[in-house]
Amino acid sequence: MDLEQRTKSAETRIFKAVFPNTTNHYDTLFGGTAMHLMDEVAFITATRFTRKTMVTVSSDRIDFNKPIPAGTIIELVGKIQHIGNSSLKVLVEIYVEEMYSFEREKAITGTFTFVAIDKDKKPVKVID
Repeated sequence: MDLEQRTKSAETRIFKAVFPNTTNHYDTLFGGTAMHLMDEVAFITATRFTRKTMVTVSSDRIDFNKPIPAGTIIELVGKIQHIGNSSLKVLVEIYVEEMYSFEREKAITGTFTFVAIDKDKKPVKVID
């Protein structure tokens, strides 16, 4: 598999319903919950790309552009953004959809950096 195919096949999509137990006092998705879900999708994306042990080393920037109300559906999309020697960056976007209409908007965008490690927790090459 070439690098382009490998990058494309690592793209990860997860859907979730926004229930009241994940919202804040404004009845919108709690920011910490959004970040948790984003890191999880980024981790899965990084692991699917490398098939190695990956650890999060940073969340570079997260932009909360639109509140996500309770009672909506979200889609989290993880894509490989940059490939380094022992690290890579994953872009995660969260889209919000109304449950009972076809409206859909990008709500949150963030970038996460991961490092590939061996059994001794030492960095290794992302691609052999």
